[in-house]
Amino acid sequence: MTAIVVYESIYGNTREVAEAIAAGLGDARAVSIHDVVSSVTKADLLVVGGPTHVHGLTSKRSRTAALDNAHGDVEPGAGDEPGLRDWLADLPQVANAQGAAFDTRADAAPMLTGAASHGIARRLRRHGYRLLGTESFIVEAAEGPLAEGELERAREWGTTLAKALRAPAGAA
Repeated sequence: MTAIVVYESIYGNTREVAEAIAAGLGDARAVSIHDVVSSVTKADLLVVGGPTHVHGLTSKRSRTAALDNAHGDVEPGAGDEPGLRDWLADLPQVANAQGAAFDTRADAAPMLTGAASHGIARRLRRHGYRLLGTESFIVEAAEGPLAEGELERAREWGTTLAKALRAPAGAA
């Protein structure tokens, strides 16, 4: 099984979650959208995640606002293009590939905060990926930190995805 976790991160919270998911998957790696190469479509499982901005995926405008209002450290390349939305739009069509989507967001009902994972999942499906799941991981404030226990939960979700990927087709 080959798996890759692709993420966009502004303050580092989503990167930390991506790295924990990759650890749970086993022999997977977490890669920023700015460092990913075209071989991503050769993976058996593509897990994609990003922060929730304005109820959904980041945009150039939301990234600029986040960077302009940052009080702490930001990730290298956080303002670079393409953002996750554009990267997903350019993702090639695949056949027989599986995907999963995650996001980081505030601790409130998704109806109030939105969830970037929904938009990521929809875009993965459009490109031919069969979705194994979506998940949200909670940050305590816009810049973080992650809520207590979220990295452990991310690792466990990675393990669950790995088991689902190895399960025979049609197994429940």
